[in-house]
Amino acid sequence: MDLLKFITAGSVDDGKSTLIGRLLYDTNSVLDDQLEAIQRANRKNNDGTLDLAILTDGLKAEREQGITIDVAYKYFQTEKRKFIIADAPGHIQYTRNMVTGASNSDLAIILIDARKGVVEQTRRHSFIVSLLGIPNVLVCVNKMDMVDYDQSVFSKIRTDYERLAENLRIMQIDYIPVSALKGDNIVNPSPNMVWYQGKPLLDFLETVKVDNTAVSKQARFPVQWVIRPQTEELHDYRGYAGRVVGGTFEVGDSVVVLPSGFSSTIKRIELSNNNLDIAPEGASVVIHLTDELDISRGDILVKQGEQPAVSQQYEAEICWMDTRPLDRNQFYLLQQHGKVTRVKIQDVIYRVNIETLQQADSTEIGLNDIGKISFKSADPMAFDSYAVNNANGGAILIDLRNNLTVAALMITQPID
Repeated sequence: MDLLKFITAGSVDDGKSTLIGRLLYDTNSVLDDQLEAIQRANRKNNDGTLDLAILTDGLKAEREQGITIDVAYKYFQTEKRKFIIADAPGHIQYTRNMVTGASNSDLAIILIDARKGVVEQTRRHSFIVSLLGIPNVLVCVNKMDMVDYDQSVFSKIRTDYERLAENLRIMQIDYIPVSALKGDNIVNPSPNMVWYQGKPLLDFLETVKVDNTAVSKQARFPVQWVIRPQTEELHDYRGYAGRVVGGTFEVGDSVVVLPSGFSSTIKRIELSNNNLDIAPEGASVVIHLTDELDISRGDILVKQGEQPAVSQQYEAEICWMDTRPLDRNQFYLLQQHGKVTRVKIQDVIYRVNIETLQQADSTEIGLNDIGKISFKSADPMAFDSYAVNNANGGAILIDLRNNLTVAALMITQPID
């Protein structure tokens, strides 16, 4: 069955958790014990109905504060599709959590409070969605019941968002007016908004076509593990385990090992003791080569003639996730797949002004800031542009002082 991974994001109190709770509740995806827990919690809305937001606010501290802090993942399915939902926090200080939840999503739902319209977090989250290359955005204008289901309110917000999106790299944008609290346009068309002729939310999610044309067709296989049992039965066994993150590999393909540049031919592809002729994108397999080469964890196999850039200097878009600001005098660790190397930030090219979405001259990158940097690594790295292949164009920075992940990187280009 087809799977759709999507994230919900918006400003504080826009109703993200209520929207997801309503979606789960109205599709009968709530287990009996969960429903009993909600009833025991005795959390009610002003109109006396159950507060469905508790279905996603799983942490006690979050419920006490009335906010969602971490990314909450929920799973449900209908007859047409399976779904994985990531509910991202709305507070500005948790923008880093939104990056985590959005990195593997096919669709982003941007919630906008009908009373407030487009606000700073709308711009911030939309920019991150654009940065991460999520191809589809659904703008849900929520709390329409609190503006008397006024079509003009919805139309104005749509116009404002379209103006915002002119500066973003988003392929497809759709709009639905909803009331998560009342259930309008969630599962069934709303009788209160007959002026809206589009699909309700669930119907949209079941039928939206996710455009994966941006996924690279060039074959990429990062080596996660070198398998050498060296037992009597498997004395000469040498396999390279990993996951195909672009294109396909076939038995007989000529391949190049990067960054070393060694070349060989695929002799065998193995999956759970079965031999395959082809390893498609997304498959976790073991590849055997005809030659005994010096290959280590973190190296990457590519097809002959389809090599990505190999360099020690790159430019990258960055989302900073640490309370300590970026320190150009410090070394950091860069991790790409299984490859880890030391890097030095050479320059802060710009920081994005979230209010205007324009580039601002800056030498500072702090918590939740988004910008562009250049860096130099101790070892050569084989990167694709993130826009071409996000799986092989993304990396993280780790602080050597405390081993914390401090930034997400989206590679744009090598520096000659």
